[in-house]
Amino acid sequence: MDKREVCQRPWGTYTNILDNSLCKVKVIVIKPQCQPSYQYHHKRAEHWVVVQGEGSVTIDDVTRTVKTNDTVFVEIGQKHRIKNTSKDENLVFIEVQTGSYFGEDDIVRITDDFGRV
Repeated sequence: MDKREVCQRPWGTYTNILDNSLCKVKVIVIKPQCQPSYQYHHKRAEHWVVVQGEGSVTIDDVTRTVKTNDTVFVEIGQKHRIKNTSKDENLVFIEVQTGSYFGEDDIVRITDDFGRV
């Protein structure tokens, strides 16, 4: 089934562009100087392709810089976070989730700037 819905979050938005039994694909937009929670998943891995902007990615407490055209792979169970380091430009990336389950309730938050832990 193909779903297209824009979901608002305190750090930006995501749009589901594909959601089926094989994968879920999202376009994620992170506002300047914002970041989603530091988190992990029990049932899915994530592949990210940065299409605009630059930021930093932390996986299992190791941080690196990313920019347009960079890719990131997050294995099932790895703690991860991406931050928009720009003061005036959105960070946009495509996320492809693979695994056995893609529900939003498979997010285990470790830390969160918006009190959602």
